[in-house]
Amino acid sequence: MTTFKTGQMIQPPNALRLRVGGGGRLGAIDPAAIAKAEAALAGLSGNFAEWLNDEIAKLGAARQIVRESGPTSENMENLYLRAHDLKGLGATYGFPLITRIAGLLCRLIDDKEKRHATPMGLIDAHIDAIRAAARDGIKTEEHPVGRILVQELEGRIQAFGA
Repeated sequence: MTTFKTGQMIQPPNALRLRVGGGGRLGAIDPAAIAKAEAALAGLSGNFAEWLNDEIAKLGAARQIVRESGPTSENMENLYLRAHDLKGLGATYGFPLITRIAGLLCRLIDDKEKRHATPMGLIDAHIDAIRAAARDGIKTEEHPVGRILVQELEGRIQAFGA
């Protein structure tokens, strides 16, 4: 016959919850601090267009390197990283459409083994769409041109098999 020993379960305290205040959805985070941060971000928003254009220029420069030196692993990784940066920054700068298109470009060249086989024309289409969105102020997919851009790029990615 088997005898079982009794034990006691000890639940350790949740240190993170204690540090941020436990409780409700925001815990002990001060709503005034959030408002202050949002106001600071709004104060910086005048620079967003310049910063966005700088990031787009970096993406264009990465594309140019691929054109000049070929789709080496290093060149394609640089292109991927620039696209990934825009994927993260587009919506922050007020252009969720750029985030979407940059995300599609990332998806297209995400596989390191297949990057070198990606048609340059398809890469160009994504980068040119990003540039057009910024230039013409097309911020979302609700814009008729934005919707068409995304649909066309998605279709070409599917046709390519990425």
